[in-house]
Amino acid sequence: MSWYLRKEEGIRTAPTEKIGAPDGLWVKCPACSKPLHIKELMQSSYVCPHCSYHFPIGSKEYFRLLFEDGRHELLAEEILPMDALHFVDSRPYPQRLAEAQKKTGVTEAVRCAVGPIGPYTVAVAVMDFGFIGGSMGSVVGERVARTIRYAIEHALPLLIISRSGGARMMEGSLSLVQMAKTAAWLTQYAKVGLPYISILTDPTMGGVTASFASLGDINIAEPGALIGFAGPRVIREATGKDLPPGFQQAQFQLEHGFVDLIVDRRELKPTLLRLWRMLC
Repeated sequence: MSWYLRKEEGIRTAPTEKIGAPDGLWVKCPACSKPLHIKELMQSSYVCPHCSYHFPIGSKEYFRLLFEDGRHELLAEEILPMDALHFVDSRPYPQRLAEAQKKTGVTEAVRCAVGPIGPYTVAVAVMDFGFIGGSMGSVVGERVARTIRYAIEHALPLLIISRSGGARMMEGSLSLVQMAKTAAWLTQYAKVGLPYISILTDPTMGGVTASFASLGDINIAEPGALIGFAGPRVIREATGKDLPPGFQQAQFQLEHGFVDLIVDRRELKPTLLRLWRMLC
C-alpha cells in the first residue's frame, strides 16, 4: 500500500479558479476560504460577503457595476499597440501583445467609455491588470489622454480606475512620456471646473501612481489596495530598514494623506453619486 502525505496544511486554490458544480460555478475566497457562488459574488460587487475581501476585477466588471444597465459607448478603441522599438526579451513584444489580447479579451490595458451613472453622463477609464500587468504603454497613455479630452469637450465628470504595475518596459521611454502627457491633459481638464475622481485599486504602482492616478480632485482607494511607486521589497532592500506595518496599504496611505477616502466596492457607486452631487 502506498501512502501520500500532505506537506502543507489546507488546499491552496487560485482566487480566480472556478469549481464546477451541478447548480453553477463556485469560487473560493483567498482570504477566508469560504466557497462563494459566482452569482452571489456578482451581486455583492465581487466582494466576499463573509470577510469583505475585494476580488480583483477588470474593466468589464466595473462597467457593469457602474453604468446604468451596463449602457456605455467605448472610446478610442481604434488605437492599438504596436512594436515601435522591435523589443525582444524571452519572446517578441508582438507575441506578448497577441497572447494578452487572447487571454483577456481586450485590446490594451485600459478601456475607456462614456455612459450614464445615475443622472450623470461620465467619461470613464478603467485599467485591466490581466493585460501585461496593467502596464502603461503609449496606447494606454493616449487612450487616457483622449478620454480626458472628450470630458473637456463635452463638459463631463471624469473617473479613472487604476490597477497597474507601472510603465511598460517593452516600450522604453515611449511609456515614460505618457506620465507627462496625461498630467498635462489633466491640467487642461482642471480648467473645466468639473471633478476628476481617481480610484486606486490593488495594486496601483510605478508610473501610473506617479501620474494620473494621484492627481484626482478626490483620490479614493479600495480596501487593502497596495499603492506606491516602488514595491515594499525594493524599498526595504534599497534602504536596508524595516518598513512600518501595513506600509503602502490603503489604510496607511489614508493616514498619511495620500488618499482621501477608502470606499468598499459595494458602496462605490452611491459614494460617487454623493460626491458628484456636491461637486458638479
